[in-house]
Amino acid sequence: MAKLADIRRAALALPGAVELDSHGGSWFNVGKKSFVLYWAKDRRWIFKLPKPRQELLFEARPDVFQPYRAGGMVWIYVAIEELTKAEVESLVTDAWTTIVPKKVWGPYLAGRA
Repeated sequence: MAKLADIRRAALALPGAVELDSHGGSWFNVGKKSFVLYWAKDRRWIFKLPKPRQELLFEARPDVFQPYRAGGMVWIYVAIEELTKAEVESLVTDAWTTIVPKKVWGPYLAGRA
């Protein structure tokens, strides 16, 4: 079962990532862009994932992953308590890659391989 500490550990290990307290919850950003956030009003985690991965997750595990529409964008609600620490780390990293340039995430991911 994953928790905030697991998200925090994964997010803050990524280049440029910071944790902010916003709207009553933890938001993980690079600069002004958020990639993972806790929406206190709904008591839910929201991730910014690549569209192909979102669609796969919505289909594979609809009990854990649900769409969240914000204007023209689709983010993804994630029930983190249903995930392992490794799954959360993978999702956090994918969310981060959606907001940073490839010249940042490319070398980082290559160094981890």
